[in-house]
Amino acid sequence: MPEKPLTIATYAAGASLAAITLVYVFGPTFFLDDESSNSRKKGVVGLSNSANDCFINSILQALAGLGDLRLYLIRETHRRELDGPEVYEVDSEKLSQEKNAIKPWKLEGLRKGMVTLALKEILDKLNERPIYRKTISPQAFIRVLEQAFRTRISRQQQDAQEFLQIVTERLCEEYHAGRKARQDARRLEVAVTDVHETLEKLEISKKPSLAEPTVVELEDEKQEPPVENDSQDGSEDEEGFPFEGKIESQIECLTCGFKPKPTVSTFVTLTLNVPQKPATSLNNCFDGMLKVEHIDDFKCEYCRLDHALHLKSHDLSRAKTEETRQQLQSEIAKISKAMSEDPEKPPPDVQLPDLKLAPRRRIARHMYISSFPKILAIHLSRSIFSAATLSTKNMAKVAFPETLPLGGILDQKKYRLLGLVTHKGGHNSGHYESFRRQVAAAPYSTPHSFGAEGAYSVQGSPNPSATQSPRISTSNLGSINERHSPATSTVSSPNILSPSSSSLSSGVSGDSSRGVPPTSAPRNDGTLQPPSASPAPSRPRTAKSVKSKAPSITDVARFKRKPKRRDNRWWRISDDKIKDSRTSEVLTMQKEVYLLFYELDRRVEEDT
Repeated sequence: MPEKPLTIATYAAGASLAAITLVYVFGPTFFLDDESSNSRKKGVVGLSNSANDCFINSILQALAGLGDLRLYLIRETHRRELDGPEVYEVDSEKLSQEKNAIKPWKLEGLRKGMVTLALKEILDKLNERPIYRKTISPQAFIRVLEQAFRTRISRQQQDAQEFLQIVTERLCEEYHAGRKARQDARRLEVAVTDVHETLEKLEISKKPSLAEPTVVELEDEKQEPPVENDSQDGSEDEEGFPFEGKIESQIECLTCGFKPKPTVSTFVTLTLNVPQKPATSLNNCFDGMLKVEHIDDFKCEYCRLDHALHLKSHDLSRAKTEETRQQLQSEIAKISKAMSEDPEKPPPDVQLPDLKLAPRRRIARHMYISSFPKILAIHLSRSIFSAATLSTKNMAKVAFPETLPLGGILDQKKYRLLGLVTHKGGHNSGHYESFRRQVAAAPYSTPHSFGAEGAYSVQGSPNPSATQSPRISTSNLGSINERHSPATSTVSSPNILSPSSSSLSSGVSGDSSRGVPPTSAPRNDGTLQPPSASPAPSRPRTAKSVKSKAPSITDVARFKRKPKRRDNRWWRISDDKIKDSRTSEVLTMQKEVYLLFYELDRRVEEDT
């Protein structure tokens, strides 16, 4: 039978065509998705690695998961657009007259916020939710960063912490430069307004009898121009850069107990040294930075003045002339006054003994965070430096918590882990990966819902004094349709009726066989009864009586389905490869953890 092979080939071709049609209809992306059909793995945009840029990609992916940073970038770029480019222009002539002035091209880039705008654009792209696997390139942001510094970013060292430090410091400088430009523009606007008001007064008072007093008033105004301070020009309302915090260093003399004014320093990232142990914790790393440190051979200012006072008193007892005695008494009085007021400012007209002769004391020094940032970026320094050998990497395990409390008992702040960067490999080579929590920040979601009682309930109403809307039973629907009294029309108005009752009335009057349509609000048992044949005259019930018969919150919560916990889901990102992860897996990265990103927990602030 020569036609049998042809028949078999025809059936095979038809079956193949049918299979292709089924795949195209029910799974059109089956051949396009090379991994699996799990949509959660395609829920974030990856970054291409064309020039060993894993240290850049990991930092950008970690920054993309910080909600407060995205809020700051949106606010700063929108503010510069509203102010206009003329507010942030640089006067080169005025800048050249200042000492140690910054270069005009650099100041112009700081005021206009070059890196701020570029970072916002790439973070917006990374926070898209693509329906297919998507990868973008970080080269656009890198070019803007190189243009801002007019240098090339080296790919040889490949340190993610240094790249993070460069980006955050640049963003902080752009914020302060833009803030100063806005303050200068407001002061200039105030000065121009004062000049116009002065000219108007001068034009109004051109009479000969009032000419001389007007000149006197103008001279008085010139002496004290009404310039607004920083609290009036709106600069106090700015929330600041979210990474910026302050650390104060306080010393105390263990001999006299004198405490000079603490020195304040700002930071955008905190560097904690990892101890050389097999295992440690993040709290121990904080203790290593914030612990009390004792220092010997310190020159205390108070002890130096006290030493000078004893020497002057000894010279006074041996003085022979009255002039010398009076001079020593005057110096002793000035030294005593300085010791009581401010020992750090010795009297300038008093000759103190040489600093080499001052006594050496033992002091205690400790550091504490005085201003907590909204975003806390922590760098775990794992470098071990040795003079005999090359630098090596500390492979100690560092346990870090999901919720990090910082500060004292009265001013404690709680931070929540939103991202981290890990490093696998040695000190001179390796690969960076990032973890991002799958959360949506407050401006991109609706944190408050109407609840289980509907849109017109007490919980869902924006007015705290609003009461629960009354619900009308079906036994009263006949009287409502037949009677048209003012009281009945008031009750049946759409402003008072709840969604459940209005839908119920429309369902019964149209077709009773369809039943009661479902609603999102709970119903009483009486609302499900059919209308009676001879309805009795009814009166509108009060909200109090209806509320007493309504189901309680505990009854509603009994039937409410538990929401899925989305906070437990993370993204594990390695350049363009995206995987799902969980909090338990993230917390086990103790040996590879390198950078941690904590954010102030808004849930704690809402509860308080």
